[in-house]
Amino acid sequence: MLNNQNVTIINHPLVQHKLTLMRDENTSTVGFRTLLREIAHLLCYEVTRDLELEEKNINTPMGAMKATKIKGKKLVFASILRAGNGLLEGMLDLVPSARVAHIGLYRDHETLLPVEYYFKAPSDIADRLVIVVDPMLATANSAIAAIQRLKDRGANKLIFLCLLASPEGIKAFTKAHPDVPVFTAAIDDYLNEKGYIVPGLGDAGDRMYGTK
Repeated sequence: MLNNQNVTIINHPLVQHKLTLMRDENTSTVGFRTLLREIAHLLCYEVTRDLELEEKNINTPMGAMKATKIKGKKLVFASILRAGNGLLEGMLDLVPSARVAHIGLYRDHETLLPVEYYFKAPSDIADRLVIVVDPMLATANSAIAAIQRLKDRGANKLIFLCLLASPEGIKAFTKAHPDVPVFTAAIDDYLNEKGYIVPGLGDAGDRMYGTK
């Protein structure tokens, strides 16, 4: 991993390999969906690397021991709908006990600003680490709005995880939420006039669900 201030680039070879396959326009819908779930496993592994542990007394078949487990209440994975669900499903494979929040936002194609249509989160979100997931950090408008919505609900320990980010998105996000670390597999070149990351991988939601 490479770390620059509050942004961590996960450069593990398997992550980069799978990301390249996802970028390829010839990758099928089912292939893209499978790769997204697989890469979510790897990203989840990295983003949870520093979780606090505590000791617990257990008995193995061979005897008693002090073993380690994750300390405190379990995580919350917050998915920015709809594309965030592709990462969410893979992360739940690794942490099935995590609570889940859903934040429904869509981007107005004229203004590029987010419009909220759904929000549901655990009642004790203030007591848990919240990992917010969305494949793309493009303009960052949706991510900024989602994080603020969670903060307003009481969340105070947050991480944002994405596959790809733009330099513009990173700048806007870290300015709006300097207290929230960002984990991503790559920071691409720029945003085009329609707010898409270049070279990017297209619209993650459309590629995952086979829609236009």
